[in-house]
Amino acid sequence: MKTTSIVALAAAAGSAYAQNAAYAQCGGQGFTGATTCVSGYTCTVSNQYYSQCVPGTAAGTTKAAATTVATTAKPVTTAKATSTVKAATSTAVKTSSAAPASSSGKVAFAGVNISGFDFGCGTDGTCTVSGIVDPGTDGINQINHFVKDDGLNVFRLPVGWQYLLNNNLGGTLDATNFGKYDKLVQGCLASGASCIVDIHNYARWNGAIIGQGGPTNAQFANLWSQLATKYKSNSKVIFGLMNEPHDLDITSWATSAQAAVTAIRTAGATSQKILLPGTGYTSAADFVDNGSAAALSKVTNLDGSFTNLIFDVHKYLDSDNSGTHASCTQTNVAAFNTFATYLRTNKASHAPVQNRQAFLTETGGGPSDSSCLTDVCAELDSLNANSDVYLGWVGWGAGKFDSSYVLSETPTLSGSTYVDVPLVKQCIAGKFH
Repeated sequence: MKTTSIVALAAAAGSAYAQNAAYAQCGGQGFTGATTCVSGYTCTVSNQYYSQCVPGTAAGTTKAAATTVATTAKPVTTAKATSTVKAATSTAVKTSSAAPASSSGKVAFAGVNISGFDFGCGTDGTCTVSGIVDPGTDGINQINHFVKDDGLNVFRLPVGWQYLLNNNLGGTLDATNFGKYDKLVQGCLASGASCIVDIHNYARWNGAIIGQGGPTNAQFANLWSQLATKYKSNSKVIFGLMNEPHDLDITSWATSAQAAVTAIRTAGATSQKILLPGTGYTSAADFVDNGSAAALSKVTNLDGSFTNLIFDVHKYLDSDNSGTHASCTQTNVAAFNTFATYLRTNKASHAPVQNRQAFLTETGGGPSDSSCLTDVCAELDSLNANSDVYLGWVGWGAGKFDSSYVLSETPTLSGSTYVDVPLVKQCIAGKFH
């Protein structure tokens, strides 16, 4: 999970609304729902557009009866959690970070998330369109800085499904809304970097799971057919099918993913990379154990090959593996080495035989915390050491995140010069060089 601020909102006394669940939106410009949270959670401010129920208590916050929250509970886009830590104690853990003979010692991609078009999107698949904040010129300027000054070469551009379709499930891309998002994509492409189009809906639309009682696979495929048609001529566009699916049937989800892949390839986007996320918020530590790897290994291109079908994984480093704390307590090296062994062992069988690959599209820590400067750098060293199976990493997050956000990687402008937070300088960019 990724939260943004320690400033608590006072709950409105006598509110007619029910209290919000853990990690639900509880405030922000245009928000009309409840402003109180269940017991153990308090409404905290991310920015003027978004506030969220995060662990903690605050004076004046009305509390409901205690609610049991699973350890894999995820927040909304400004505060996303990874699933419970498991890989650190998995069997066959490889603890050495020495690079295998086939590793170059350097991943191919490194960059950051440019957030804003995902603001207001919750883990239940709701996206409040009024909560969207267009990164605009500022986001593009950040990208240009990261490319020119830091040598980064990939950016993930999260966006709400509802925003792209203006709340019309099954409809066409909204000319105005998609036009604004496309401006960010084009600005990213103009920098020379690769750009990940990321649908930030947790495999849901307003609480209902894709292909499992919610949007049909055909509606999901239609979205991706339209996006693929728009970007099929640019090989630097990467298609991130969905941000952090969770609490769903993984076999059915793999069928939904296959429908999207088929739609993308049929639309003519035959060479682009497609990122396949698993359940459990696509945690790298659990990707094998929860069945995601096995189920998604069956997703293929039109010709039956697995070329450019990449596993999409996330991982954080704080005490509860949630991304809500400024300090880090783990390096995740064991988890990534274990998963690397799986990727090499379970090769794509279509000729020529190749390793399966994964892309870490969310990770991060306190921007200047000494423990995170040590642990995140160690984590990324392990990806470099296994660069035959890991394409790279994308830190969370920059764009419209304020500098007060606990995981902010947003650079600050000093005169005409951008200044990076230490985590970006030393780890996200530093370990790429």
